Formats: sequence, structure tokens, C-alpha cells
Amino acid sequence: MEMSVTIPSSGSSLRLNEDGDPFLDSRTRKEDMLTTEAELEVSSTNKTAPRRNRYRMSTIKLFGVDLSPDNIAVAMVYFVQGVLGLARLAVSFYLKDDLHLDPAETALISGFSALPWLVKPLYGFISDSVPLFGYRRRSYLVLSGLLGALSWSLMATFVDNKYSTAFCILLGSLSVAFSDVVVDSMVVERARGESQSTSGSLQSLCWGSSAFGGIVSSYFSGSLVETYGVRFVFGVTALLPLITSAVAVLVKEQPVLGPVRGKSLPLANPNFLESSKQNIIQLWGAVRQPNVLLPTLFIFLWQATPHSDSAMFYFITNRLGFTPEFLGRVKFVTSIASLVGVGIYNGFLKNVPLQKIFLVTTIIGSGLGMTQVFLVTGLNRKFGISDEWFAIGDSLILTVLGQASFMPVLVLAARLCPEGMEATLFATLMSVSNGGSVLGGLIGAGLTQIFGITKDRFDNLVALVILCNLSSLLPLPLLGLLPADCPDANLKDNADIEEIKSN
Repeated sequence: MEMSVTIPSSGSSLRLNEDGDPFLDSRTRKEDMLTTEAELEVSSTNKTAPRRNRYRMSTIKLFGVDLSPDNIAVAMVYFVQGVLGLARLAVSFYLKDDLHLDPAETALISGFSALPWLVKPLYGFISDSVPLFGYRRRSYLVLSGLLGALSWSLMATFVDNKYSTAFCILLGSLSVAFSDVVVDSMVVERARGESQSTSGSLQSLCWGSSAFGGIVSSYFSGSLVETYGVRFVFGVTALLPLITSAVAVLVKEQPVLGPVRGKSLPLANPNFLESSKQNIIQLWGAVRQPNVLLPTLFIFLWQATPHSDSAMFYFITNRLGFTPEFLGRVKFVTSIASLVGVGIYNGFLKNVPLQKIFLVTTIIGSGLGMTQVFLVTGLNRKFGISDEWFAIGDSLILTVLGQASFMPVLVLAARLCPEGMEATLFATLMSVSNGGSVLGGLIGAGLTQIFGITKDRFDNLVALVILCNLSSLLPLPLLGLLPADCPDANLKDNADIEEIKSN
């Protein structure tokens, strides 16, 4: 799962988008389009002017990316993912204050709600292989938005216990995960075979849009909870997924014609089983490649280290007395920090080898994470720093590091996807990463229980924070599983990418 932007122009050859229109993003396109320009000169003035305007508009860029309808749709879906953070604080306070759950129970529900992100390959397989109403992308975006609206509507009205709460959160998570797979497939279709720099820029646009959505929602998330209550926030959040349904019309996609128009469900397609078998074989052939399997193993272990987020949330609210409004401001700062992290990666780290990025950010992040001990023990106040300002500064720095270190994960996954299986393979790689994160959360919940930390007992919280931060260093000896060189130097790994495609 998942929040974050300048994009260099792509290669020097003329490329076509899904509609056959040229992307005007290279110098040599002038030579490639001499014939087209000559034909335009012969055409009438009334026809020439609109066509030139059309080309001129196609060169409009945001963070270096052409503002085509597809790219706008992708950016908006990621924006919605960020805006949905409006309900994150409301859910935390609902579990703590309305349902009176302990930190360990809250962590378990959070882990349970992340389960839809572990089977993202299933959504990718469905999207790639089972066109719905003739479309592989549009229709699923519409359904995802409607499902998300339903889940938050239930949270705003009928939900009143931890089991129904967990189910609705799971439903909302499924909505976001499915739409994420669909737009990811659109991104990797453009990133396939590109340089690390170009692929990184595409991912930067996506996560930059998500971070911007988080900025929009975060400032009001706490104040709305404090002023109107959690139910009101859930009701407002129910409107946001409908944006995903609306932007589906911007996706330019050729309809897939089955034996019967509009009937492209599995039972209506006699070749579905054979196609499914071939897709599974192709997926397995791609995953078992060493240049895919080994980095994926490292990412899983890197994400699987435990964390103490739930315990710290109870500490800062029940012991330090942080209000929802203040936590909303902290979230606002971290959303900006996430966008800064994307910018730092895009501006300075795109051409840095992955091993160096992970090594530096992990060591620095582990050291800075220890500063939470100051907050727990009150040592920061001895230096004249209030708890509020210390919490803001600590969250800001850690978020920047976390986002900058996670971007290479997305770039590496996007560049290794074979043609025709974009959604499925990228979803598989991201599901492995999400699985590590869920495992880390469950381990953290177990450690919280073992250390006896409850909603009003925090005697061993210092030990938990230290243990969780030291554990983040454990994957470092396995850095050799990642590519050692910078793929963007001369695209040495293109041969590996082509080998995966051929499978």
C-alpha cells in the first residue's frame, strides 16, 4: 500500500499511446513527423489550426508527465487514495473511545483490514483476463468507487461493534486495493522497458498525487472529528470514492469484443480456462526469475520488521492528551513530508543504486526512530521542547525518510512487468511487500501484548520502541539481493526485462 515531481522526457524514438496518437516528448520527433507536417500544410487552414492546438495541448505536462486523459485518471485515483485518509483518525478514535479496544486489539483489526492488499494478484488477474461489460479498466474503476462508498456509508450508520467495524474497513480496503491494481497496470504499461529515471518519474507522479490528497484531507481530519464526531467524518468519506467512479470515463480503452457484445464474463468466454492457465504460467515464469525473486524477498523481509504505532497512538492520546485536532495537524505535516520525500527521490535519488538508498535510509531511520524514547520518558521537556513540537518534528523527518526509501520499491517492480501481465505481476510484487507490512504489524501487536501495554499501562513502552527500531536493521545483511548497479546508467538490465517478456 501503497502516499507519493519532475519527470524527464522519455526516449528519443516516436512512441504511440493506446489511441495511436504520438507522444510529443523528444527532439527527434521533428524528423519522424516531417511527412505528417507536410500533409498538414496541404490541408485547409480551418483544419490545421485545431490540429495544431491539439498537439500543443498534448505537450502540457505536470511534473514532466503529459496530461493525457489516462494520466489524469491515474493521478485522480491516487489522489482519492490520499484523500481517504480523512477517516483514518476517525477510525482510530472510534476503536479507542467508542469500542474501548486495547492497543493490541486495534493493531489486529488494522492488520485484518489490510488483507485485501495481500491478494492483489487476484484483482490483477481478473482485470487482465475478465473484461467486464467489454472493458478491463473502466468498469472495475466504477465498481471500486461504488464499493468504497458503500463501506463508509455503513460505517456512518449501522456499525456498532468491532466485528462489523472490521468487516466495513475490510470492504473499504478492498475497494482501494482493486482500484490501485487497475491504475498500477496503466502505469506499468507506460513504464515497461523505460529507464529507471523515467519509471521513477511515473511513480513519483502517482505517489505525489496521493500525498497531495493526504495534504488536502489531513488538516481537517482532526478538527472534524473533534467538532462533529466520527460518524459525520465517515459520512463525508463515503462521498470520496465516487470520484474514482467518475474519472473512469477519462480512461481511453478499446472495448474487448467477446462472442456476445457486452457479455465478457468467464462463463460467456469458452477460452477463459485456457487463458487463465497461460496467464498463471506466464506469471510464474516471471516471478521465478532471479532478478525478480531475490529483490522481492528482500522487500518482504524489509517490510516485515515490527512497529509500535498502535501503542504510541494510545500513549500520545491517553497519557499526553493529544487532541484529534492536534493529531490532524501532525497528519497535515506528515502529508507534506511525504510529498517532500517523493520530491527528494525524484530530484536526487532516481539514479542512485538501490542498495545505497536502502542502507542509508534504514540506518538513519532506525536512529531517528529512537527519538520516540525521548517522548515516552519526557526527556524532550528537559531540553525545553514541548511534547507537541517534538512529535511534529519527529513525524516529519521519519515520513520523509520512509517515503524516499519506499519509492525504489515501486520503481523496481514496475520495470520488471512483462507485456500482457502488467496488472497481475505488479500486483503480485506489491502484495508480497504488503504481506511483509501486515506481518510486521501482527508481530508488533504480539509484542505489545507480551510487554503488557494496554490503553492505560505504558511501563514497558520504551523497551518496545527500542526493540522495534533495532529490528529494522536486521534485513541489511541481505542487501546483496538487490541490484548493485544503477540500471539507468546504460540500461544494462534491458536484456533481463526482454527475457521476462519472452516468457
